[in-house]
Amino acid sequence: MSLASDAALPPDAADRPIGVFDSGVGGLTVLHELLVQLPHEDFVYLADTARFPYGPRSAEELQRFSLEIAEHLLTRRIKLLVVACNSASAAAAPALRERMMQTTLGVDVIGVVAPAAVHAVAATRNGKVGLLATDVTVRSGAYEEAITAIDPHVELTSVPCHDLAELIQLGFPASQELVDTVRGYCAPLREAGVDTVVLGSTHYPLVRPVIQRTLGRDVGLITSGIPLSRQVDHVLGSRGLGSAREGEGTYRFLCTGDVERFRATGTRFLQMPLTEVEHVTLPAGAQVGA
Repeated sequence: MSLASDAALPPDAADRPIGVFDSGVGGLTVLHELLVQLPHEDFVYLADTARFPYGPRSAEELQRFSLEIAEHLLTRRIKLLVVACNSASAAAAPALRERMMQTTLGVDVIGVVAPAAVHAVAATRNGKVGLLATDVTVRSGAYEEAITAIDPHVELTSVPCHDLAELIQLGFPASQELVDTVRGYCAPLREAGVDTVVLGSTHYPLVRPVIQRTLGRDVGLITSGIPLSRQVDHVLGSRGLGSAREGEGTYRFLCTGDVERFRATGTRFLQMPLTEVEHVTLPAGAQVGA
């Protein structure tokens, strides 16, 4: 939560957009839930497709990338930052929170790891949870730490999915290669007897039917979009930052890579029409106060 007091909020604070970012189009699965949960809010989504995929990157790189993105979104006068990327959430959340607390508004940062972890612990029946995630997310231990903090008796089996996000983003509709890859990554989870699996990348919900069929219908699949959107709603309400608009808000897109490719792929992920996509170059430049 922010250290800034409500009394210090600028008069236009509630009218500002919510910033959302991901390495590519996967975070649009989170944006979709935010648009459903918070229809009156404005959103600006930044896709760092020029540096996709994030999974093979080092934690140091992802922290730098995330801070560069945050600086740019601050120039768009955001009131809250949603890190709709598991890799970035795992690697950069503390650094992002420290930076955003330095702004005039005291911008809160909400990542995808904690909401999914809470949901998984609540859902498991046998205390065995699985995680499918990128290499950097698994290496970070962020999910293990979050789940242990909630319930140290829950056993986590983590599987690093080296190329799954990239296959999903570049290989839609699902190919046999994609199906075979999913089966390979799910095999250790079946062997471990998990009854709940966290889809630890915002790309993975797009192949949820393949994952569900491989694991069996009795295994619950956890995604971060719905619990995260509820947390965003709570934070906005507690800080008096919720939009008072009665009609629907707007959503717009920024992209560091190929705009037309993002537009074509993004429509499938968002499940809603994409509006204008603006190309941006990072880093954004000098630090600013929001």
